[in-house]
Amino acid sequence: MTTNSATLLPMPGREFRIPEPRVAERTSVTQVPAFPPDIIENHTFDEISIADSACLTRTLTAEDIQLFATMSGDVNPAHLDPEYANATQFRGIIGHGMWGGALISTVLGTDYPGPGTIYLSQNLSFLKPVRVGDTIEVRVTVAAKDERNRRVTLDCVCTNQNGAQVITGSAVVMAPREKVRRARPATLQVRLTDKTLRYRQLLSAAKDMPTISVAVVYPCSPDALRGALEAAAIQLITPVLVGPEATIRAVAATADIALGNCRIVDVPDAHAAAKTAVAMASAGEVQALMKGSLHTDELMGAVVKASGGLRTGRRISHVYALDVPSYPKPLLISDGAINVEPDLDAKADIVRNAVELAHAIGIAVPRVAILAAVETVNPHMQSTLDAAALCKMADRGQIEGAILDGPLAFDNAISAVAAKEKGINSPVSGQADILIAPNLEAGNMMAKQLQYLADAQVAGLVLGARVPVILTSRADTAIARIASCALAVLVVRARTAAGES
Repeated sequence: MTTNSATLLPMPGREFRIPEPRVAERTSVTQVPAFPPDIIENHTFDEISIADSACLTRTLTAEDIQLFATMSGDVNPAHLDPEYANATQFRGIIGHGMWGGALISTVLGTDYPGPGTIYLSQNLSFLKPVRVGDTIEVRVTVAAKDERNRRVTLDCVCTNQNGAQVITGSAVVMAPREKVRRARPATLQVRLTDKTLRYRQLLSAAKDMPTISVAVVYPCSPDALRGALEAAAIQLITPVLVGPEATIRAVAATADIALGNCRIVDVPDAHAAAKTAVAMASAGEVQALMKGSLHTDELMGAVVKASGGLRTGRRISHVYALDVPSYPKPLLISDGAINVEPDLDAKADIVRNAVELAHAIGIAVPRVAILAAVETVNPHMQSTLDAAALCKMADRGQIEGAILDGPLAFDNAISAVAAKEKGINSPVSGQADILIAPNLEAGNMMAKQLQYLADAQVAGLVLGARVPVILTSRADTAIARIASCALAVLVVRARTAAGES
């Protein structure tokens, strides 16, 4: 029930209830007004009577626990780690004790006495744990008034749905002198996202597989060196450092990076490192390559060299693997790094390479959206003609293992609602696993926008060569580097399994 001026008249023993917070349905952190606006009104010292009480009711959710941990920094595993919590005396996750304490503060500050109240002291006894799903009634009752100092003592009791007291205590406040009646301030709608969930899932998929040997090409910067060794530390890869040994050791010493017994192949410069690493992969000495601190063109030039390179019958392309918080599943984008203006043949291989990665990470039949600026075939827009041709190639079995549709604009590819509004009946809209960009600029900007504006986690590989190439950037985080190594492990193992079948 929403309180109003008629229900706030001072009456001995009167009970006041705080309404549930009201926020508009939104999917982002946004300040939104409540409609119609609730009124928040205080009780001055003169209006307060002994035995008056106020209460609110809240049900503890898993999201409440996560939010409280984020806000307070209290990451006690008893609240967040099910494995640890199950081994404690509580036999499971419990809420933070001060979550209940915060609800007491909510009553005092917003309803009784309300705005203008100064919190002076609080004592609490925590009697029983509060678990996810428990519904807690928080009640404060006026126990004493100090006329001289305008101080009010209130008994505080939190009771669960079974009638058991979980928190008891008392609070002392200085009650407001002046009347306040205002619209209840808008609250924030918060969407919780676990930025490392799919990263952990990816590592879990790769961790039970044997490590792969990776030639790290010219690791002559702290980031390049650290990324490879961090992946080695969790047993994803066995790195072989290819570059000038003196420089590598100097960088490691300066950055306090322990090389341990890591093998180093001593070559004089970046050009020689790329050539040597490619030769090692060609000879089967390593199962993947990882870019160090040399330029991408220098590494890829050695990979695609007609003589002595790692070419196959398929065009080489790059695939971004993204975890976008607002999208319900992993999203692959290609090609945003290798092919500048791919023709139809190149796009067909770009699709095949992306599908290979999708299969390797466990997507059995990926849905592929061929992107353009519009969703209809336009003879004057080559991207729409290519999209239509690619879909017909899939119909004829020239591209296998996936469901293709296009041309699709970006909104129609990722939103079934947008597609429906435009009358598009598509098996891919709103369910896309792979987005194929019309050219490198579009693919690169799309991936970077999702990374920097939508807070996406990004990893990626170059595919189409005889071995996968882990193409990291200087701006990549440690998570991105390790995730890219995990992708390489999955691709190598999938290829091995396919060769055995």
